[in-house]
Amino acid sequence: QVQLVESGGGLVQAGGSLRLSCAASGLTFSWYALGWFRQAPGKEREFVAAISSSGSATYYADSVKGRFTISRDNAKNTANLQMDSLKPEDTAVYYCATKPPGLGSGSYYVKDEYFNWGQGTQVTVSS
Repeated sequence: QVQLVESGGGLVQAGGSLRLSCAASGLTFSWYALGWFRQAPGKEREFVAAISSSGSATYYADSVKGRFTISRDNAKNTANLQMDSLKPEDTAVYYCATKPPGLGSGSYYVKDEYFNWGQGTQVTVSS
């Protein structure tokens, strides 16, 4: 059974930092790209960042570029999202998900090409 579990969310003041983790089990983690998405109340789930299966390539939404850093450790079946200089508009539930190789358009930004979504972790940034 494939399972992704996010952790590390919480309440932080604007300008602060949080480090989210995504722990995967039940799959060969190194075969899959990994993406982070977020969903604020009343809004669509949106792309935040992604990393290729090997970790050699990373992708970011313009809104987080330069503030967030995605990484992965295939030996530990984990991925992380380091979030610095947080803003109130970063408040959302953050989800991780896997992207199978060779499926769909190949774009890392398309939500529908990700599977095995975790349950999410709440991030709240106060002003």
